[in-house]
Amino acid sequence: MKKVKNSIGVVYSTNPDFEYQNAEEDIETLANDKQQFKIWLDRKGGGKVVSRIEGFIGSDDDLNILKKKLQNVCGSGGTAKDAEIMIQGDHRDKMLAFLLKEGYKAKKAGG
Repeated sequence: MKKVKNSIGVVYSTNPDFEYQNAEEDIETLANDKQQFKIWLDRKGGGKVVSRIEGFIGSDDDLNILKKKLQNVCGSGGTAKDAEIMIQGDHRDKMLAFLLKEGYKAKKAGG
């Protein structure tokens, strides 16, 4: 039996024609107007402030594309993983304006 990374739901199959499905292949990126984002302000290790977007539904490639666009708008570094984008610094207003201009549904969250 071949070991397959990220196989979903099947540990072992006796069917010789069985094809594993990976988690990455099943994710389809929603259209901009179907996405609903919340923008948070968080403090990470060392007291550093990051602006965090959660609620992305789609592939990792599309998540990274959106992250790069947000980095350019904010002029800051960041990271994207687990359907979240984190941009260094407090850029919630810039991020909200950009996302709304691009047709996403977004709002600030938290206090």
